[in-house]
Amino acid sequence: MTASNYSTTLLVDNPVKEVFNAINNVRGWWQGEIEGSTDKLNDEFTYRMEDIHFSKQKVVEIVPNEKVVWLVTDSKLNFIKTKSEWTGTKIIFEISEINNKTQIRFTHLGLVPEVECFGDCSNAWSQLIQESLFSLITRGKGIKVFG
Repeated sequence: MTASNYSTTLLVDNPVKEVFNAINNVRGWWQGEIEGSTDKLNDEFTYRMEDIHFSKQKVVEIVPNEKVVWLVTDSKLNFIKTKSEWTGTKIIFEISEINNKTQIRFTHLGLVPEVECFGDCSNAWSQLIQESLFSLITRGKGIKVFG
């Protein structure tokens, strides 16, 4: 992965298993309508935020307590010209232990500064990961970060 892909890191006191389970509880932290399953290899789910954002993800890699990778197989982002910008990108969560803490490294592979939605999408990911996912992990409940 190159440094130009959007990436952010979280550090929490919770055990890796709790972090892994929270990531896979997509409905608990990713705001919007989610349909489908997110728990095991080849599961597929859709995400919809009103008429602004639609995407379909497939779980293409899952290593318990270590890594989760979603492939975006379809997308329609209605706030940009190339509405399918996310299609073919990968959303990656890497979990590791560092100094008795758990680190989550989130990367959206393909979300690079050259694509139109980079600014809006990276800001949205920052809020979702740093605020809502963090809250789900540390307090047991995600928070609303949009609207």
